[in-house]
Amino acid sequence: MDAAQEARNREAFRQAVVNTLERRLFYIPSFKIYRGVAGLYDYGPPGCAVKSNVLAFWRQHFVLEENMLEVDCPCVTPEVVLKASGHVDKFTDLMVKDEKTGTCYRADHLLKDFCKERLERDPNITAEKAAELRHVLAVLDDLSAEELGAKIKDYGITAPDTKNPLSAPYPFNLMFQTSIGPSGLSSGYMRPETAQGIFVNFKDLYYYNGNKLPFAAAQIGQAFRNEISPRQGLLRVREFTLAEIEHFVDPEDKSHPKFSEVSNLEFLMFPREDQVSGLSARRIHIGEAVSKGIVNNETLGYFIGRVYLFLTHLGIDKERLRFRQHLANEMAHYAADCWDAEIECSYGWIECVGIADRSAYDLRAHTEKSGVPLVAAEKFLEPREVEKLVIAPVKKELGLAFKGNQKMSMEMKATLESKGEAEFHVCTLEKSCHYKEEHGDNPQGEEEGTSEGFHANQQYEEVAKRIAKSLTAAGISYKIDITGTSIGKRYARTDELGVPLAITVDSTSSVTLRERDSKQQIRVNVEEVASVVKEVTDGFSTWADMLWKYPTHSSSATED
Repeated sequence: MDAAQEARNREAFRQAVVNTLERRLFYIPSFKIYRGVAGLYDYGPPGCAVKSNVLAFWRQHFVLEENMLEVDCPCVTPEVVLKASGHVDKFTDLMVKDEKTGTCYRADHLLKDFCKERLERDPNITAEKAAELRHVLAVLDDLSAEELGAKIKDYGITAPDTKNPLSAPYPFNLMFQTSIGPSGLSSGYMRPETAQGIFVNFKDLYYYNGNKLPFAAAQIGQAFRNEISPRQGLLRVREFTLAEIEHFVDPEDKSHPKFSEVSNLEFLMFPREDQVSGLSARRIHIGEAVSKGIVNNETLGYFIGRVYLFLTHLGIDKERLRFRQHLANEMAHYAADCWDAEIECSYGWIECVGIADRSAYDLRAHTEKSGVPLVAAEKFLEPREVEKLVIAPVKKELGLAFKGNQKMSMEMKATLESKGEAEFHVCTLEKSCHYKEEHGDNPQGEEEGTSEGFHANQQYEEVAKRIAKSLTAAGISYKIDITGTSIGKRYARTDELGVPLAITVDSTSSVTLRERDSKQQIRVNVEEVASVVKEVTDGFSTWADMLWKYPTHSSSATED
């Protein structure tokens, strides 16, 4: 079968599927009776059921299984946040306009469609021309506005609907802009991704996690992108649900304790060297990919493996799933490594999950813009002595020194207020020094939840892991509290959260199970405790039933 016939068959199949999905109300164009709006769709009853099941499985597979901290942040985001993240200046696509009707198109899409059309449907194309078009497709993401415009002009590409001439490409920001409040003075945007809500909450999430790394935060929510010319059905829309995870790890230790659980998985991977060499995707063990440096580190490899399990458990054909590494021209300047999970469908290979080592770019950007340090601290096992020269300025003397130079004084004051420190040259020392404002910083916040309390002693870490695994399998969320405070204080903390049951691992064979309201405790076998918690929380048994069934435990010793 030639390429042209294959393309026609693919288009016919796609149209048949779309017709069935719309007829059966899986999804339909939004505002259909008003002729609809491109890039907006409604889910009907079967579509809602599928979406609900996928999200429930995502939450079970990632949030519960990995004990992640879930957040839910607003869709409306102040401009200053997205200015710091780079979205205001850089979240753009190049657009061209029909010079007569004003209809807009994405410039790179028009060039891509032209190249693919010629390659698939022109039987008289020369080998030289085919090689040229393939090269254009390979470097498409790296073309500047001028280069893109030159290619469109050279190939005689016109507006698809009218065949009218097109304008030169120019950048268009994809975010929906809005204003916050009645005055209109406070600018904002509908968020284009959910990640920034996680980053700006890093400080409180780190505190909630006992000031310990690593930890992961997750969010499911709506995202908005004002696509120039939405096509490809649900694959490119203007409002969609996004499920996102940010895993925070020590930059000097990117190992993962559970990597061995996925290291033997083998699936199609497409490293950048193979792409550049013109090779095809090949099967590679993820353990081998990490050990050979194809994948940057264990943590990144672990989540690639977990994404593979998630997608295949959903029913994605293993032969139509691959993990493609970003080429050098695709990589963000701050990324250490990035892979896309791509699924082959009637539109070709389509990215559905991005898995990247973003370094600390976002946290640094928000730290610089907000003046609030979004950092983690490591507690050394052995104290380290550091000799440091600290200058304690005498404000009276500083005032005299700056007398007559009001501008320099005001500049230093502004720098201190915005960044918390300022640099100046000390002539007598012949070196530059930092002046830093010291102030207390005690993060506070209301905490609410319905997760299970879980107190673990380092001595019983393996027991705690077994119980945690059982709780996850039972669909019960939990919070591990390994802070150094007393058991009594930990109970008080979980009581305040509203946690109904708390487990204290104080033996290798049995544990203490405590009920919040009565503060009564019972002793339960390690292997049974997850099922006991499940029975009580699901309402199949009452706490009174458990008091009758299991031996009670004195609370005085435990809560001291």
